[in-house]
Amino acid sequence: METFQVKGEYGLSSIYVGESLKNLEKYLPSTQVVIVTDKNVKKYYKTDFPDVPVITIDTGEGIKTLASVEAILKKLIHYSCDRTSFIVGIGGGIVCDITGFAASVFLRGVDFGFVSTSLLSQVDASVGGKNGVNLDSYKNMVGVFNQPGFVICDIDLLNTLPEKEISNGLAEIVKHALIFDASMFGFIEKNKQKALDLDYDTIFRLVAESVKIKSQVVQQDEKESGERRKLNFGHTIGHAIEKIEKAGHGRAVSMGMAAAARFSQAKGRINKQDVLRISSLLADLNLPTSLDYRAEEIISAVEKDKKKQGSDLFYIFLDQIGKAGIEKISFNEINKFINSVFNGPAPV
Repeated sequence: METFQVKGEYGLSSIYVGESLKNLEKYLPSTQVVIVTDKNVKKYYKTDFPDVPVITIDTGEGIKTLASVEAILKKLIHYSCDRTSFIVGIGGGIVCDITGFAASVFLRGVDFGFVSTSLLSQVDASVGGKNGVNLDSYKNMVGVFNQPGFVICDIDLLNTLPEKEISNGLAEIVKHALIFDASMFGFIEKNKQKALDLDYDTIFRLVAESVKIKSQVVQQDEKESGERRKLNFGHTIGHAIEKIEKAGHGRAVSMGMAAAARFSQAKGRINKQDVLRISSLLADLNLPTSLDYRAEEIISAVEKDKKKQGSDLFYIFLDQIGKAGIEKISFNEINKFINSVFNGPAPV
């Protein structure tokens, strides 16, 4: 097991990579505990839960809404929870986002923790203190910064994930390598099949390296005013694609990274060989890189990007594999790029 910490304005968070759900109880306080999970996780792992009340939600991006948060808050009232209560989200990124947000607004905030059950959540959603929900299909428009007390990343829980969800998680791992660690990118290239096969040692290393990168960045910039913006590489266009197609976060970000690599090449920051190397690895990890969407749809969604400032937005470019840069660009510039690379409707 490896342990990482994020100490910020919004609390101290300890992330345990390689810990087991079966050991959850030793991390819980002696006060009242309530679990929030989804129906799939409950089906597979309920026998490993502590004997405490369980709130069960549905699955899918469609339930990441204020209505779901309201339902959870009403359940917490039903269970007579108070300011000493502790909420545990056991699930993937959607469960963690909703649980963290609900805990942060219940009685103006109660403590919470996560057991992360998906690869995407272990390397991204559960780490860093972002909690929130979507609004009218726009990603994470409502939320708070608040650190979970702990995050347990149980590698064994990944064995019940569909293959598509493994690839979704690998997209965020590739992102971390692209923006911060060229040697990690090379490791993924050499061990891509082991990663897809969920070889324990390979996945443990990739999760641990991703958590290490993200925890260090969040420690420096908890509220995303500088260095943390780099973690949005591929997300501006990725979120736009996700709104249009509901492709799954990792798959949408994969296409967003492919676009961002081409944009970086167009700006003279990286060469064509790097772009091909990136696209090749994503494809080998069963991730899409095509940009077959209508430009006007992408542009419309990008205009709702949370990183915008007036008529500009912060965009993350690659200067080389393993090094990213932040640049404020105009919507006119990104719209021109989108029009140049997006060439039609997505295939059915």
